[in-house]
Amino acid sequence: MIPTGPVGVPAARTTSPAIPTLAARQAALVAALAAGAPPPPGFTPEPLAAARRALLRKRAGEVARNWPLLAAGLGPRWPEVFGRWAEGRPTAGAHRDGWDLARDLRAVGELPPLGAEELAVWQAGHRYPKAGRPPRPRRLPSWGHAGGAVAIQFAGRVRLLRPARRRP
Repeated sequence: MIPTGPVGVPAARTTSPAIPTLAARQAALVAALAAGAPPPPGFTPEPLAAARRALLRKRAGEVARNWPLLAAGLGPRWPEVFGRWAEGRPTAGAHRDGWDLARDLRAVGELPPLGAEELAVWQAGHRYPKAGRPPRPRRLPSWGHAGGAVAIQFAGRVRLLRPARRRP
């Protein structure tokens, strides 16, 4: 016989399927705050929405620290553009979020020149693996381009060869 624990302590607790576990309730709260899921039972929507907005502002600041030229290129529109893009998306980390945002802005033609230069430099120095994984440094010579900006990476150094086109 295999011992199951101290005398008088059950080996595992069982819960009714109708009663959610603490972990399930916590997961529902995190999903509501970070991924835009509906509020879990017992939470008032207004304070939850305020907490969600505060977390988005914090996330925007973290991404801006990793992608300063992208944030500077968007200027005062940065919080609004990032908030609209990030609403309902779980974070993939500040670096990956910035990279994904820059690529999405490039796809719709809204990437500012400073952001294009920063994206070209990051593309030259890093490769973009499958979703959910952080960008990885490149080891071989490579290049990146975005919005007319061209950057190369050789011997571990990245150089911007051509700046992005400035809009008139």
